[in-house]
Amino acid sequence: MKILQIEEPGRAVWKDAPVPAPGPGEVLLRVLGVTTCPHWDMHILGGQPMFPGMKLSYPYLAGQPGHEALCEVAALGPGVTKLKPGMRVAAWRDTGKPRQGFYAQFNTFHEDDLLPVPPSLDASQIASLELAMCVEVSFQQLARLGEISGRRIGLAGLGPAGLLAVQLARAHGAAEVLGIDPVADRRELALKLGADRTAAPDAAAWPASRREGALDDAIDLTGIPASIEFLMDRTRHCVALFGVLREEVRFASRHLFGPGLILMGYGDHNRAAAETALRFIAEGKLRLDPLVTTTLPFSRYGEGVELLRAKQAIKVLFDPWI
Repeated sequence: MKILQIEEPGRAVWKDAPVPAPGPGEVLLRVLGVTTCPHWDMHILGGQPMFPGMKLSYPYLAGQPGHEALCEVAALGPGVTKLKPGMRVAAWRDTGKPRQGFYAQFNTFHEDDLLPVPPSLDASQIASLELAMCVEVSFQQLARLGEISGRRIGLAGLGPAGLLAVQLARAHGAAEVLGIDPVADRRELALKLGADRTAAPDAAAWPASRREGALDDAIDLTGIPASIEFLMDRTRHCVALFGVLREEVRFASRHLFGPGLILMGYGDHNRAAAETALRFIAEGKLRLDPLVTTTLPFSRYGEGVELLRAKQAIKVLFDPWI
């Protein structure tokens, strides 16, 4: 088979490798398509750790950082009971374990980390289910404090996660969805996907106030302190954090009263969140394909990552068979 390996920063090779054998509880998967997780791809190919304190070594694990995949079950390992050969499945979570990734023609994965998906869905429509699960976890966090239905929800950062969050907020019954991003094209796409309004993060155009005209709740999908604090100054109840936080955020005295603001961290990845996202996809309330700007072969991986870096693509779908 063929597999991608980032051998050193800036250099990825599409090379030969043996087809892996599934272990206990695992299945062998024929990979049909994989979507980028842009920050992972840009960081790892660029020689930068994705998370603070993360140690990088090269050559990087073969097939990584690919983890958003649509596959077909090719063979069963010992003890597999939930899946059968020929079934189409999507990886619903990245286990975080050091193992081969999905940037390959074949991969093995535990059956518990896969969800059967309708055969009518192509890779652009379902490969990013793992990301949809991740974003749904933030809505689970907000739901701990009360119903999302009927509330005014703000979403900062209209990259792939933010564009899914727009649709998930609508699917959960938000009364109004406001998308915030400096890039006009992203704001326009958010409107097409269900946002009621969009705005640039302009303090002059939108003065800080946690009362008149404020959001009920918000999710930050950037991890940038300036973006988080912009939301904190314009939200009544809760700001939930989704983006990877690399710097400190200032919680000031103005956030303590009238009413007191909740700054909420992230939750745990869970199958229920993936199943909710899959249900919304089946019901037509969540579309993943508008996030896919182009489809490329893995021999053009570096080109695809450059499209992400230049913001000329939201996501790139890689087809391992072209």
